[in-house]
Amino acid sequence: MRGAEAALGAAGLAAFLALGEAVPRLGLVEEEYFPPTSRIADALGTEVADGAFWTALGDTLTGWALGLAVAVGAGIVVGVLLSVVPYLREATASTIEFLRPIPSVALIPLAVLLFGTELRSVLLLVVYAAFWQVLIQVLYGMRDVDPVAEETARSYGLGTWARIRYVLWPTALPYVMTGVRLAAAVALILAVTAEMVVGAPGLGARIAVAQTSQAVPEMYALIVVTGLLGLLINVGARSVERRALAWHQSVRGEVAV
Repeated sequence: MRGAEAALGAAGLAAFLALGEAVPRLGLVEEEYFPPTSRIADALGTEVADGAFWTALGDTLTGWALGLAVAVGAGIVVGVLLSVVPYLREATASTIEFLRPIPSVALIPLAVLLFGTELRSVLLLVVYAAFWQVLIQVLYGMRDVDPVAEETARSYGLGTWARIRYVLWPTALPYVMTGVRLAAAVALILAVTAEMVVGAPGLGARIAVAQTSQAVPEMYALIVVTGLLGLLINVGARSVERRALAWHQSVRGEVAV
């Protein structure tokens, strides 16, 4: 089953690349704005041979990883705290619903004013965007606990920490892993976006430079790199999720299929 899915995925990718080669060659779009796949591949090879490309890649991954780590840690801690402290969830509900819909890109002027074009500007935007993905999932997971299991834990005299460890956390973990997977993708998007707009070092800044200098094949090559990064991050997040939830029914059913 997995082999068939992989074959279909590879066939779909090959068809997409062939379409990207044919469309500009047939004159359906101007090559000046959308170069063929072969030209993009050549530009990608040139980028990979450039040491500055790897430095930019490292800068992007650094901003992504640090921002994601802070967002996941803060989202889990705050989510658990809001769930176990009486009335705290209700007291902060309005504030959360007010802050959560604010687009992270709206904070770009604030980030520039505070930190300029440094890494901290990227971290501010990444953390803000990824934090909500984790927090909301943690809150949902904590609310999904079986009341009977929680009352049983209380009747046996389990303290707050023991109830979190043995009752609340196992129930919330599938939600947490979903939040982490979503946050990983959002963090990459915001890291590249922040680099493009703010001018912080990274792949986003190189994309912006290629666009302004009319280096169109190089621009598309860098965009392809960001897409590959997103794919690898998603695959890695799913792998971690399967390992962390090997005991869960959803993952056991997936493995059985």
